[in-house]
Amino acid sequence: MKKKMSFIAAALAALTFASCAVSEAPADNNSNAETTSAQAENVAESTPAEQSGEFKYGKIDIPGKDGALCGAPIYIAYENGYFAEQGFDVNLISADFETRKIGLNNGTIPIVNGDFQFFPSIENGIDVKVVDGLHEGCIKFAVKPDSDIKTVEDLKGKKIGVDEIGGTPHQVASLWLENAGISADPAKGEVTFLPFSDGNLEFAALESGEIDVAAMWDPLGSIHEKAGDVKIIFDLGTDEYFADHFCCFLYASTKVLNENPDEVAALLRAYRKAQEWIYENPEQTVDIIVNKNYASIEDKELAVKLVKSYGYPSAAEHDDSWDKHVEDDVKYFVNGLSQIGYLETPPEEFAQKIYQKVDVN
Repeated sequence: MKKKMSFIAAALAALTFASCAVSEAPADNNSNAETTSAQAENVAESTPAEQSGEFKYGKIDIPGKDGALCGAPIYIAYENGYFAEQGFDVNLISADFETRKIGLNNGTIPIVNGDFQFFPSIENGIDVKVVDGLHEGCIKFAVKPDSDIKTVEDLKGKKIGVDEIGGTPHQVASLWLENAGISADPAKGEVTFLPFSDGNLEFAALESGEIDVAAMWDPLGSIHEKAGDVKIIFDLGTDEYFADHFCCFLYASTKVLNENPDEVAALLRAYRKAQEWIYENPEQTVDIIVNKNYASIEDKELAVKLVKSYGYPSAAEHDDSWDKHVEDDVKYFVNGLSQIGYLETPPEEFAQKIYQKVDVN
């Protein structure tokens, strides 16, 4: 089974390098237009260097237009001027896999956010390192309200909808199944995974009975749960195996790390300041996300609840033990993915290879 799963993972790795809930649609030139108006609006509060247009690290591209609610640290670091404070003139872009891969490998994109879905892609040649943890949670598995599916044991023989084969919901489901003794290997036929490029299509397939379970990114699963359209049988943020572990990390270009580690450190300071602000101001965070159209969710009360559930750290949590927490979670998921055949490199060796501690001070 491990050999078969490894083969599948290797074949798919080149297609699955994507951040949390990122769209896989090709990026066009129009979507890569500069989005610096927010900084211009806040010029009165900016530093003299920002006002003069002098940025230590110049202009950089950061993928930050994927519409994911859990991309909040990017939006807040941009809107509150934390990137600018650290010397960056940030251009938020939409970026498909090829754009990210090329940008990270040549250093034109210095950093991206993403989950442990990235690990097989790194094993197959993407030149990046895990440098920080971003948040927890953000994936739920939904069934129809009258479904007799209640636990993981009930999934045997069922059809599970995911956004893509090899993507994070697929890998999360595979870990959940394998830990319960149910094979996620398609050759075994114990479960069937069906991909849907759009969450609304996946929900429609659940309603029609085409699939039995929908593995969905937030906020869609939570929106339908609140409306009474579905019941949730799995929550990444509360499940015993996944709770209190990062679902999303920050990945830095190895080229930038080697040539200019201070640039990566400065970026991490901006991200960490944004995380801490979100922790202190979840309601204002949602207002910014909704008002600036970073994510589409009309129910602000639900959005605030979800943002709080992602476990963004406070300033006190960014202490001397923080990096150890990130490193431990990398090892945790490397071991899990290795056990189900998604990684071939010995776990300890691979974990050491992909994680790099950055001195943010």
